[in-house]
Amino acid sequence: MDVAMIGLGRMGGNMARRLLRGGHRVVAWNRTFAKAQELESEGAVAIAELTDVPAALPTPRVLWLMLPQGETTQQAIDVLRPLLAAGDILTDGGNSFYKEDIARAEALAADGIRYLDAGTSGGIWGLENGYCIMVGGERSAFDHVAPLLATLAPPGHGFDYMGTAGSGHFVKMVHNGIEYGMMQAYAEGFEILDASRWDLDMAAIADLWNHSSVVRSWLLELVADAFGKDPKLEKIRGWVDDTGEGRWTVQQAIETAVPAPVIALSLFTRFRSRQDDSYGGRVLAALRNEFGGHAVKER
Repeated sequence: MDVAMIGLGRMGGNMARRLLRGGHRVVAWNRTFAKAQELESEGAVAIAELTDVPAALPTPRVLWLMLPQGETTQQAIDVLRPLLAAGDILTDGGNSFYKEDIARAEALAADGIRYLDAGTSGGIWGLENGYCIMVGGERSAFDHVAPLLATLAPPGHGFDYMGTAGSGHFVKMVHNGIEYGMMQAYAEGFEILDASRWDLDMAAIADLWNHSSVVRSWLLELVADAFGKDPKLEKIRGWVDDTGEGRWTVQQAIETAVPAPVIALSLFTRFRSRQDDSYGGRVLAALRNEFGGHAVKER
């Protein structure tokens, strides 16, 4: 099957490679042309200009965007839209906000362009293990790209249709919110272990827990790998970014009055990780000193 992969970063590049290995014809574009040229050596058709991508595809054209959410994705859609025809399929496999998907699908439908929002999970391991893909949009478009999805996903139930426009990224958003909470629980647990009286082998414990323990998971396997590379985690700072999905999940919980304290607190903890010496912490220390005479540490 022919597909254009637009955006060849950590996810998009490996997805293109997996499609090539599956026998698909991949038209590759990236803002930095050198990345497309790398894939050309593996069998892709490298395109230098985004405006030239549609002409390199047979109709109905299938284009898959793997770009940063927000303005970057919208700009690419704005460039491509006048070059596409009724029946073409534009898929956003990044982490766009689901409400943006709903608006985009409606706007593109005016030109007969079919839009899919594909929540994609798998990270840098997806090239070998496959990607879990949650797809929203027009059902006929989903059915058309099913061969691509089957190649990208692992065997079994690795991809599925979620519903109308926005549902794919909505499910992925909640998926990432859950991920925030799971990661935070592991982080807190291992910090408690580290603060104990024993010199515990964290990598061994993580590996042990992955053998029939109720907390076993792929995330825990990655924890074991991380401790194996750096037992005391001395080479990294405890600075944790967020890419939006956790915030959106908390916002959605507020909008629908669903209590989600674990996800919310895990998000706020990420914010706290970026503060070496928070103002709020200083206020708390000052208050304890004022009402109880508790000692404070001078800066």
